[in-house]
Amino acid sequence: MGRERVVPVLALALCVVLALAALPLAQAYDGIVEKKVYEVPAYTTVGGKTIKNLRVGYETYGKLNAAGDNAVLICHYFSANSHAACRYPGDERRGYWDSIIGAGKPIDTDKYFVLSVDSLANVNTRDPHTITTGPASIDPDTGKPYGMRFPVVTIRDFVNVQKAVADALGVKRFHAVGGASMGALQAIEWSVAYPDLVGRVLAVIGVGLETSPYAIATMDLWSAPIRLDAKWNNGDYYGKDEPIDGLAAAVKMALLQSRSPAWAQKQFARKWAAQDKDPLASFDNQYAVQAWLDEQSRSRAKLYDANAWLYLAKAVQLWHAGQQPSPEAAVRRIKARTILIPVKSDVLTFPEFSRTALEQLMSQRRPVDFFEIDDDGGHVDGIASIGKAADTIRLFLED
Repeated sequence: MGRERVVPVLALALCVVLALAALPLAQAYDGIVEKKVYEVPAYTTVGGKTIKNLRVGYETYGKLNAAGDNAVLICHYFSANSHAACRYPGDERRGYWDSIIGAGKPIDTDKYFVLSVDSLANVNTRDPHTITTGPASIDPDTGKPYGMRFPVVTIRDFVNVQKAVADALGVKRFHAVGGASMGALQAIEWSVAYPDLVGRVLAVIGVGLETSPYAIATMDLWSAPIRLDAKWNNGDYYGKDEPIDGLAAAVKMALLQSRSPAWAQKQFARKWAAQDKDPLASFDNQYAVQAWLDEQSRSRAKLYDANAWLYLAKAVQLWHAGQQPSPEAAVRRIKARTILIPVKSDVLTFPEFSRTALEQLMSQRRPVDFFEIDDDGGHVDGIASIGKAADTIRLFLED
């Protein structure tokens, strides 16, 4: 990868380390986290293209031991970044898996050094806490944003960049690699690409051992509205009117598929968006669920980059574990113990995907555990209800 540098982001405060009275030698956080950046002059993608001046952000929680083998890598989901736990100065919002990452929690920062890295082509380009190189970045060869000239990147590329960050930090082996949704793909990819460097794999709400044709088609649906928006202009929209309408429609699809019918019934039933605006009277009058989706999708679209959305969708479509010719070939490379955690009500990455992976791993006598989150919120319960799997995760990491 060439010469690397690890640079602190000065605007953010250092994590504050506290000594626990019961564990005087252990390190614990008060909840403040620092964002850092990893830089490398050039990176060669799986597709053989070169990305110059690559930069990604990362966060760490806990302390790396002298042997460099108490590390746990957390890989983020499609629309997230590396903010997996704790909070930033002046911001009370916690990282998405804060309920299970921290001192005394299942992923215990008194025991483990936890690392999380922003993906390449991360969608959150307007979030100051996201650091990523992607289609919105400046191409040093032209002085202009890459747009769709940015190289296609894959789940393996995300993993390779994470490995480079880990190497720079002195990590020798991961006690575990885990993640939810797109993060589960990365966790499994680690176990196939670098089987000797991973002890355990925590795959939550994943797609199994490869992206199925159905999931490939789903990513196509998520991409279509952006391409149909005239303002997308084949990805050349930077400095111009952006394809917010197309991106909002894509986000709306993702938001609904990430929920469940039970969630919609419980949250909205058939309520009108406004009591005095009967949907029968006008096409402009909405049900409450429609208004919620419109508001949420448009507000999020204003924070995302449309091209990056397309690149992440492509990365998910391309994925098959370890780039092996079949799931069976991938399984033969895996040495890690794996736990698969689907959500019973998930209509995006169906529990059947995880059950198929369970059968594939068991058929070749690989150590594997299975735990299904029994909640009715849909795919998002792999984040919101991960606490229901807390005891299982703790035992899985300690056993």
